[in-house]
Amino acid sequence: MDAFKSLEAIACPLPLSGIDTDQLIPARFMKRSRADGYGDYLLHDLRFDDLGQPRPDCPLNAPRWQGARILVTRRNFGSGSSREAAVYALVDYGFACVIAPSFGDIFASNAINNGLLPATVSEEDCEALLAGLEDGDCIARVDLEACEIRAANLVIPFRIDPVWRTKLLNGWDDIDLTLSHAAAIEAFQAKDSIDRPWLVPRLRKS
Repeated sequence: MDAFKSLEAIACPLPLSGIDTDQLIPARFMKRSRADGYGDYLLHDLRFDDLGQPRPDCPLNAPRWQGARILVTRRNFGSGSSREAAVYALVDYGFACVIAPSFGDIFASNAINNGLLPATVSEEDCEALLAGLEDGDCIARVDLEACEIRAANLVIPFRIDPVWRTKLLNGWDDIDLTLSHAAAIEAFQAKDSIDRPWLVPRLRKS
C-alpha cells in the first residue's frame, strides 16, 4: 500500500446523506472479478438510468468533475452492510479520499486497509465545502500530516483515528503496524521468559 501524505486533486461534491454500501456497489455486480476492477459500477444506479445512460444530474457525470480523486459528501457515508467491495469500487474509480461528517464504522476500517482516507469534518464545514466546490474552484488539497483541507478559499480541519493516520502515512497494513513494535515485543518476550520461565514452550526430546 502506498503511503499517503497529501493529495491535491479535483474534488467532486455529492450532496447526499446516508449513501450506503449497497448504493456504492450494487450486489448484482459483486460476482464480477476484482481483477477486472469495480470502478465502472461505483454508485451505478445513481450514475446511470434504467437504459444504462449517464444521468445528467449526477455530479460524477459532470465534465468539470471528471478525474476527481476526492469525494465530498454528507453524513453517514458507507453505512449498511460490511461489503469491502464498496471500498474497492471507490478506489478502482480513482478516489483516494472521501470527506464527510460521519462514516459507517466497518466502511471506514475497510477504507484504511485499502489506502482510502476517510476524513471526518463538521457538518458546518462540510456544507461550506460542498457549496464552495459547486460554485467555484474544484481543486482541493488534503494534508494528512496537518489534518487539514484547503479548497474553495476555505481551510478546514479534519479528524481521523491516530492509529489509522499512522497506517496511512506509512502505507502500512495491520501486519506492518504490528512489526513496527517488533523491538518492544522482543524485549517483552525476553523479560517474560525470565520472569515466567514455566510459560516458555520446551521441545520434547525424541
